[in-house]
Amino acid sequence: MARPVDRKKRRDLARRAVDALRTLGLEASTTQLAAELGIKRPTLLYHFPTRAAIVEAALEELLAEQAVGVIAAQEQHDHPIDQLYAQIVSTHAFHHGNEARVLFLTQLVSSAGSERTQQIMDVGNMAFEARRQLMAKRLRAGIEEGRVVDCDVNALISIVRSFNDGLMVQRVMLGCDLKPIHEFIWKHVLEPLKIQ
Repeated sequence: MARPVDRKKRRDLARRAVDALRTLGLEASTTQLAAELGIKRPTLLYHFPTRAAIVEAALEELLAEQAVGVIAAQEQHDHPIDQLYAQIVSTHAFHHGNEARVLFLTQLVSSAGSERTQQIMDVGNMAFEARRQLMAKRLRAGIEEGRVVDCDVNALISIVRSFNDGLMVQRVMLGCDLKPIHEFIWKHVLEPLKIQ
């Protein structure tokens, strides 16, 4: 009978494995990776039979932590437009200083092969799908209540998602300060949609 997997140990090992792969390079063998982690190769393979399994575990953990922080920031506000803005700012605050790790995880995802890559991306998308649906519902209610300007809710949610992802890449590539960009997004995109 197989021993049960210690989920906390597995999450910690996934995080450490990603950091080790950043140091060793994507071409590192499982033997090299296990040595870097201070464990035996069979132990590594027990927890992660494939490199894609490492990526999936690390991504799940990262997205779960992000969701907790972002949702807490959003729920401090009553107005759905304020919640969208809180989503943008808190997402960038959560990843500040760790954007390179996120981009490296993205590289690992893309190296997993097309079918496995799609499965891993589905995990990431599902992590936030329920929240996107909730925000869409709140925005539509806000429109009906006269608190939000009538707009294409799905397009607005997609724009916010684009801001989140795109600005993280810009901060890595250009080292730009996001505060003035956040202020511009608020003043010219989100605030005009808010009816008091």
